[in-house]
Amino acid sequence: MNRVVLVGRLTKDPELRFTPGTGRAVASFTLAVNRRFKSQGQPDADFIPVVVWGKQAENTANYVGKGRLIGISGAIQTRSYEAKDGTRRYVTEVVADEVQFLESRNAAASFNRAESSYPGESHSIPSENHDIFGQGGYEDEITPIDDGDIPF
Repeated sequence: MNRVVLVGRLTKDPELRFTPGTGRAVASFTLAVNRRFKSQGQPDADFIPVVVWGKQAENTANYVGKGRLIGISGAIQTRSYEAKDGTRRYVTEVVADEVQFLESRNAAASFNRAESSYPGESHSIPSENHDIFGQGGYEDEITPIDDGDIPF
């Protein structure tokens, strides 16, 4: 079984390209995923390269940017290529088949302005139709949930 699910922040804006010939969209970005803690209590992160194809690649490149909290699911894939200097290079990346935007643009903007460590994750996930198409303002429709009220 090869399945990975990650939640993290984009380290920079996604890079959108189109394949020669078919013109299929492909977006690549790096996701900073928090680790629990180092031995001295300092936060640490892994930086995971991610690739997304097709319409999801276009949506990701058009509607999320540096600092945005997203969730992805997909598979880990390795590949190799020959570099210009003739050496063989190996790449391990996550090929995502699902991308979810986990916070509003306003929350990402305030995160980027503060330049602080990663805040707590959102307890409510907006539906794809709200954030993908830039129809903000759904924050008023969300009812906060007290984690103590959840029966499991």
